[in-house]
Amino acid sequence: MTALPYLCYLTLYAWIRPQGSPAEKTPAEPTVSIVLPTYNEAQIVETKLDDLLALDYPMEKIELVVVDSSTDETRDIIREYFADLEAPELVLLEEDERRGLAPALNDAYAAASNEMVVKTDCDSKLAPDVLREAAANLADDDIAAVTGRNVEVLGGSEVESGYRGVQSHIQQLESHLDSTLIFHGPFSAFENDALLPIDPNSLADDTELALKIRRQGGRVIFDPAVQYMEASFSDFVKRRKQKDRRGMGLIRLLVHHRDALGKYGKYGKVVLPFNWWFMIISPWLLAATLVVGTGAALSLFGTGGLVLPAAVTAFAYLGQKDALGPVQALYSIFDTQVSLLRASVELLVGDSDGTWDVDAELREAFE
Repeated sequence: MTALPYLCYLTLYAWIRPQGSPAEKTPAEPTVSIVLPTYNEAQIVETKLDDLLALDYPMEKIELVVVDSSTDETRDIIREYFADLEAPELVLLEEDERRGLAPALNDAYAAASNEMVVKTDCDSKLAPDVLREAAANLADDDIAAVTGRNVEVLGGSEVESGYRGVQSHIQQLESHLDSTLIFHGPFSAFENDALLPIDPNSLADDTELALKIRRQGGRVIFDPAVQYMEASFSDFVKRRKQKDRRGMGLIRLLVHHRDALGKYGKYGKVVLPFNWWFMIISPWLLAATLVVGTGAALSLFGTGGLVLPAAVTAFAYLGQKDALGPVQALYSIFDTQVSLLRASVELLVGDSDGTWDVDAELREAFE
């Protein structure tokens, strides 16, 4: 039962065999606004700016919209960096108090004046051709937003690499069916005319914007040729800090937009139901299976029934050590289900605001 929707998606993938972008890509060179939210990024912001200036795109066609709520020297570093640059143009929005990512992004998107708006994160690196690939997708009249693929996990996490590999196949299938759900913080590109306000309390800002755009009639797709790099952990405890907040945001977004189920073509009839299963139903079924299975094993075999939880514990231990070889990708999915279950529990019993924490170890992987 738990695996059936996954088998259906796998069968659908084998039947369609999606390749490349579903867009009718046409070379294009629109003006671009790059939105960069920053909070205490003094350690890495100059590296990020170097990365942006190395993009294969006319800098005179780019404006960089930075929205900053830092208490360190981030703003001073940015101002000094741009002091002698004629291009790209800098738009620096300074926040006196930290309100959360979604309100900051709403202000940045409102300030973005160019045709294509790109959102990126400070702790990520972009492929040199990423703007051209995104622009070629958005040149298709049906496409209003595009996101891309993490081609290298900075820090060498096999757990995250395995999960992103599985996720990229899912998103490619979804995009060929209609549209994908999840948009990625390291790189997402939108037509400026398609931008909509984000819920100020959102914890899944990029995906929320893409979902709202799809509800307005524009397709939102994943293109594996749009490439970036992002840092991640394999260690089980460290991953919880990184992944659980993302899980909370996605689950809350799906529940808030539950009325979209069954609507908007295959997006509401196939893509959203699968993501509901993966993010909300499957984690609880997996937990129930482990609990019931352990109870049944103990009642049948006594202490010998402890083999099941011991095997799961060993699987998790070896998985976080990137030591499972050809089945490492299965652990990556298991690890994500753990985060989604924890996220569901936190949403049921707790609360979370829209702020994000700076992770010094991940910053070191980015440098």
